[in-house]
Amino acid sequence: MNAEAGISEARQNQKGGFMGTCVITGASGHLGANLARLLLEQGRRVRALVREDVRALEGLDIECKKGDVMDRGSLEACFGRGDTVFNCAGRISLTGQPDPFFMSTNMEGVRNVVDVCLAKGVSRLVHVSSIHAFAEIPGNGTLDETMPLVTKNGAVGYDVSKAEGQRIVQDGAAKGLDAVIVNPAAIIGPFDYKPSSMGELFIDLCNNRMPILIDAGFNWVDARDAASGLIAAESRGRTGECYLLAGEWKKLRDLASAISDVTGRQTARSTVPVPLALMASRVNWFFCRLTGTPTKFTPFSIETIQMHRYVSHRKAAEELGYKPRPFAQTVKDTIAWFEQAGRLKLSG
Repeated sequence: MNAEAGISEARQNQKGGFMGTCVITGASGHLGANLARLLLEQGRRVRALVREDVRALEGLDIECKKGDVMDRGSLEACFGRGDTVFNCAGRISLTGQPDPFFMSTNMEGVRNVVDVCLAKGVSRLVHVSSIHAFAEIPGNGTLDETMPLVTKNGAVGYDVSKAEGQRIVQDGAAKGLDAVIVNPAAIIGPFDYKPSSMGELFIDLCNNRMPILIDAGFNWVDARDAASGLIAAESRGRTGECYLLAGEWKKLRDLASAISDVTGRQTARSTVPVPLALMASRVNWFFCRLTGTPTKFTPFSIETIQMHRYVSHRKAAEELGYKPRPFAQTVKDTIAWFEQAGRLKLSG
């Protein structure tokens, strides 16, 4: 029996797809933590590649192995024949600059994962890319999987790194690796322990630390829905294909309003036009670079919230059965989790 036939038989005979050990890189991150919980709920065996911060996995019945996608030896010790590998490891940058740290993780780290998957004979690789791997849609066009990936010409460093990582996985699929790619939108939701950049934004809005909002927004997806999309891609995705995992596009003002509806607290209502915010961010970025002060208010972060207003998840819905929950439910559940985790104090 050839490899493709064996994979097909496994899908038919095993409910939910492959039933070997599920290896998660980036398991202690926001998406990885949600994925680990969902896999455990389904009775799967989970092995996590972790570094130092494992708060997101404490108390879970998971085998943890110390390592990093930049350390090929740790990958070889973590991956096994017949495993499913969910590559959730990745770095996010709000500067737009080609920083070697996140560029290497998002590109060479992916190459290491692909090479070790091929060498070890894993059952399937599910790689997490991003909607930002795709070229920007002019005007009000809709982003779908037919759009080209960004190139190095004129694109910012983060977008280039995610696109190159996606190409590396596609090259691996051409060499015989059974690999599927998912491209989530902006992720929010429970189990955001660190928290993520989007989680910090969410907390700031809850605490009314942003008196003025930029008149723009994101396509938001619940971390639990993105995790479900990864598992569906494992069992139902087509080799070499990519799937956009999107939710609803909402302005920052809409998010603030939804938060206010749940908490009863007043949140920011005033907005500033994007061109004015972009000008201010350039000045801020200049002075922060001079002084070495970290900042999230950068030209890249402003440009990011203008991109990809319309994102189609039709392919994921039709082929994977992907169905994101309502935005309002995500907001409500995220607030409840942050309060339970001690990151928000809404009463007393």
